[in-house]
Amino acid sequence: MRVGEFPRRGRTALAVLALLLAAPAFGGPGGKEIHAEMLASVGAYDDPELTAYLEGLVGEIVSVSEMSGDAFIFTLLDSPELNAFATADNYVYLNRGLLNFMANEAQLVSVLAHEVGHITQKHVSLMPVAAGGASFLAWLAGALSGSPEVYQAGMEYANSLLKGHGRDNELDADEAAARYMVRLGYDPDEMLEMLGTMKDLETMQKERAAQQGVRRSYHGLFASHPRNDTRLRSAVGRAKTEDSPATRGSGETRYRQLTEGLVWGENFKEKDPKPERYSDMTLRVRFDFPDGWTQSKDDQTRLVSGEPEGGAARLSMQPHPRTPQTAEEYLYNYLDIEHLRDGREISPARLKGFTGILPGTGGNPDRRIAVVYYKLNAYLFTGEVSRQDEFGEFDALFLDSIDTFRPISSREIEGQKPQTIHYVKATEATTFTALGEHLGLDEYEVQDLRLINGYYPTGEPRPGEWIKIFRQ
Repeated sequence: MRVGEFPRRGRTALAVLALLLAAPAFGGPGGKEIHAEMLASVGAYDDPELTAYLEGLVGEIVSVSEMSGDAFIFTLLDSPELNAFATADNYVYLNRGLLNFMANEAQLVSVLAHEVGHITQKHVSLMPVAAGGASFLAWLAGALSGSPEVYQAGMEYANSLLKGHGRDNELDADEAAARYMVRLGYDPDEMLEMLGTMKDLETMQKERAAQQGVRRSYHGLFASHPRNDTRLRSAVGRAKTEDSPATRGSGETRYRQLTEGLVWGENFKEKDPKPERYSDMTLRVRFDFPDGWTQSKDDQTRLVSGEPEGGAARLSMQPHPRTPQTAEEYLYNYLDIEHLRDGREISPARLKGFTGILPGTGGNPDRRIAVVYYKLNAYLFTGEVSRQDEFGEFDALFLDSIDTFRPISSREIEGQKPQTIHYVKATEATTFTALGEHLGLDEYEVQDLRLINGYYPTGEPRPGEWIKIFRQ
């Protein structure tokens, strides 16, 4: 799992963001409209037993709130992103990915109660003008577009709005959540434990970003809370003075049973194949033609081509035997040419490649030429147009398609089977490093394993302790 990844969607990212952020001027999108968009773009997670369990918890929380008797609509979204949110008309959402980071039912209730609290404290009715609404809209735009850049830009806008009242709203929701937890018999200190996990996640993400030389801000659950949040701890302390029934305990066993087999990371199994994608399962490579282009293939030569309606352009790809030469040398020698205009190295999926423009001769338009090396083959791309004045427009599409060239992973070969969460009991010999070696995990995945078990950045499981692992 790579925290922060978004599913790629077909619509234009900036258009979606503009639409959603402009909506508040006219009263903002309603809960039903947002709900329909969420189901269409992200989708609900298909686990009736788990969903019924979560709906029951939301119903119990509402029953001890200021809105007891009101109807709330809960949805478990099939998203690996670590977030939960509430929208207008009493809609509450939890992303499936967040469940992997909770230790028990009480922590789950703390998150659900926090979102219910946003509704009962009337924060959601202010969403069109509050940072909470902007944060959600930015998140939704990023989820729909598959663009982390759009998400980051939207979040920066949302954070500029937070300076006025967003932090107070978060604390109001925290305090309400702590009250609801006590009334139901849960220990509200579990909210602080959940905060600790999210802060460990924030630390881990920032360290990874620094190692990769990029700047990244954490915008997930409890993002506005400091590590040692005095106001939140005071709210929890006040909640403990309320009358409460006999304690329910943490609900660890029930939570473990219901989350056994939960999908970890991207749910490949649920995703539909992209109509624009070309895949060669023998060579184990794929790339995406522009949206709406029609594909054709010659099985004997393995030449595959794509064209838009009307045939104004054509992009083709064909594998050839690779040579020891560099990708640039290969292009010049294979095509027997002297010069490519604007020649440069490319690296789709970190593979070696080279591209440039082959100038047209005899009145013929320019062509985009590229080669990408993978294993024993050189994959030659050629982009052609009917008219020279349209070359610039189509050339941008050629380059975008070439950049999507990827090896097909073992996961795709095996039918897009996702990784899932399982629980095992630790022994005296159990360490996270040993588990990582046994499961074939890389360094980052071992860190993830530590985090979801509450041992980031150091520590080892105790003998007899139930711990989570993820495997395919």
